[in-house]
Amino acid sequence: MSTEKKGLEASFKSMDTEEFLDIHFNRPIGYVWALFFQRLGVHPNVVTILSIILGVAAGIMFYYPDMKHTIIGILLLMWANHYDSCDGQLARMTGKKTRWGRMLDGFAGDIWFFTIYAAICLRLTNQPLPFGIGADSHLTWGVSIWLIAVFSGTVCHSKQCTLADYYRNIHLFFLKGKAGSELDNFKQQREIFYSLPWKGNFWWKAFLYFYGNYTRQQEQMTPNFQRFYAMVQQQYGDAIPQELRDEFRKGSLPLMKYTNILTFNTRAIALYISLLIGEPWLYFIFEIVVMTALFVYMRHQHEALCARLYAKYAHR
Repeated sequence: MSTEKKGLEASFKSMDTEEFLDIHFNRPIGYVWALFFQRLGVHPNVVTILSIILGVAAGIMFYYPDMKHTIIGILLLMWANHYDSCDGQLARMTGKKTRWGRMLDGFAGDIWFFTIYAAICLRLTNQPLPFGIGADSHLTWGVSIWLIAVFSGTVCHSKQCTLADYYRNIHLFFLKGKAGSELDNFKQQREIFYSLPWKGNFWWKAFLYFYGNYTRQQEQMTPNFQRFYAMVQQQYGDAIPQELRDEFRKGSLPLMKYTNILTFNTRAIALYISLLIGEPWLYFIFEIVVMTALFVYMRHQHEALCARLYAKYAHR
């Protein structure tokens, strides 16, 4: 195996949680950028900030309905995603993994899509409704597209990505242990928050507060896992039996494809298609209908897995 291939694979979190498009397209390109930035001594957080700038620029391009701006926007968003892959790879290669980096990384995607949603809404607000609806009265999207976008972004997109991220970190925890996962909890985050004074820690405490709320939302959506995980911690602590680790991985692994679908690549492809055919509102419908159906199925299967394992191991 070549040194480059070994280096690329070492930059992955795990092959269990990587998807086809990332393995064969995004990660290799991100890895080339990571090697470039490593030689220059660039910190991973700087790369993340560059990804935010590129993602915002992409969103602005999507305001314009012509094909030239659409293509430029798609290329910019792909570039931003390559930097999003690069920053994590660079952090693992250099050992410069920080909570600030994780905060920026999560913040980056939120800013991208906030800009994209706003651009699409501004673009469509005064445009006529599709399929000739209300043609005689010259009805436009008006405020309705903003309401659809808010519902799509806050109720659907946010919860889908939040739970997908949680399931990935749960899988990594049982696969690689604490060192290979970012499995945090609300109680832990609040303890850190209250242990620090506001003076000199304002922005860090603000992050801890909102990140704590993020972890609480993850926990509220996964009651069966919380019961199972509490039992595992009580009975085994950090010495979880390999049998249990293997059994959880076997049940969790088929669900990793749904966590991948619900994060970026599939979402981005749907966005690109809707923009290329000149109907960007279809992206919101895709997110509300298709992605929500996958979210519900993934959550049901994961909760069922945790319930089965709890029943099997609780009284051993």
